[in-house]
Amino acid sequence: MPTDRERRARLATFAVFFVQGLTFATLLTQVATLQREHRLSDGELSILLLVVPVIAGAGSVLAGEVAKRYGSRVVLRAAQPVACLAVVLAGLAPGVPMLVVANVLFGIGLGSVDAGMNMQAVAVERRYGRAVLTGFHALWSAAAVGGAVWASVAGGMGLSLGVTFAIAMAAGVVISVVAAGGLFGAAEEHVEAGHAEGTRKAVRFPWRPVLPLCLAMAFLYVGDASISNFGSVYMEKIMHAAPAVVPLALGAYQATTFLVRVGGDFAVRRYGPAMIVRIGGVLATLGFAGIVAAPNEPAAVAAFAVAGVGLSVVAPQSFSAAGRLDPAGTGVAIARVNMFNYVGFIVGAALVGGIAEAADYQIAFVAPLILAAAIVALARGFQPAAAPSPARI
Repeated sequence: MPTDRERRARLATFAVFFVQGLTFATLLTQVATLQREHRLSDGELSILLLVVPVIAGAGSVLAGEVAKRYGSRVVLRAAQPVACLAVVLAGLAPGVPMLVVANVLFGIGLGSVDAGMNMQAVAVERRYGRAVLTGFHALWSAAAVGGAVWASVAGGMGLSLGVTFAIAMAAGVVISVVAAGGLFGAAEEHVEAGHAEGTRKAVRFPWRPVLPLCLAMAFLYVGDASISNFGSVYMEKIMHAAPAVVPLALGAYQATTFLVRVGGDFAVRRYGPAMIVRIGGVLATLGFAGIVAAPNEPAAVAAFAVAGVGLSVVAPQSFSAAGRLDPAGTGVAIARVNMFNYVGFIVGAALVGGIAEAADYQIAFVAPLILAAAIVALARGFQPAAAPSPARI
C-alpha cells in the first residue's frame, strides 16, 4: 500500500501535468489570433512555431542535467512558472520581437517541464510498484481540452488575448507553486543512488537500450504533428467538409486519446507494456490507413479517432520504460526520450507538409502510416528487463 507521502507526491504530480496541459492548450488554441494580430504570413508563422520544439529540445537536455544532480523538483519549481509567464508575454507582445522572446521562453519552459514532470511520474510509479503513469497523461489531455474550452469562452466574452492568457496562467502558477511542495525531492527521487556523492557525479548512460524508446517517441510525434497541424486542412481540402465538420478530425483524435489514457494503466497491468505498445502501433497504422483511404467524412473522422486510440499509449509507456532502465532515478534516460518528442514534431511538420505540397494531404498521411507500423517492431524494447549498469566518470 502506498504511504501518505507517496499519495501526496502523486497528487502533486497530477497537478503539474494539469498545469502543463492547460498552458500548452491556452497558447496553441490562439495561434490563428496571434498570426492575425501580428500580420504574420504562413511562412513566418511556421518558422515561429518551429522555434518552440527546437528550444524545447534544449530545455529537455538542460532539465536532465539539472535533475540528475538536484532532482526534478528543482527543475519544475523554476520552469513551470516560466512557461506560464511566457504565455502571458505572448498575449501582451506589442510586436514580433517580443513574441519571439516569449516563444523562446515558452520552449525552454515546455521542454524542461515535460522532462521534469515525467521524471516525477516515473518516481511515483516506482514507489507504487504498479503502472500509474498513463493516468498522468490522461489528466494532461483533459486539461488541454479545458484550456481550449476556456479560449472559446473568453473569445465569446470578447476578452483580449492578454487578459485571456493572464487569467488561465494565474491559476496555473498558483497550482504549480502549491503543488511543488508535494513533489519528491532529490533524496526520494534518486532512490538507488543512496549517497550524495552518487548523485553529484556524472553518469554515462548507454544509448542502446533507450534507443527503441526514443525512436518510438519520435514516430509517435510525427503522427501527432501530422494530425494536429494538418488534420483540419485535410478535412477541408480532401473531404471538402463543412466548417462545422472540419474540427471533428482533431476533436475525435483528442477525445479517444483521453479516453484510452483513462483506462490505460489497467490495461498495462493486465497485458504488459510491450503488448500494449504493439497493439497501439497496429491500431495507429490502421487509423492512418483509414485516413489515406477514407471515401467520405464519417470514415475520415472515424480513422482519426482510431489513430488517437493507437498513439495514446506510446508516450506514457516510453517514459515508464525509460524509468525502468534508470533505477537510480537520475532522469538521464527520461530526458533523452523526451527530447525525441520534439524531434518527431519537427520532422512530422516538415515531412507531411512537404509531401502535401508536392502531392496532396491524403497521400501525405502515408508517411506517419509507415512510421506507426515501425512502432510495432519497436514494441519489444518496452518489455521490462534488467537495467544497465551506468558507468561513473
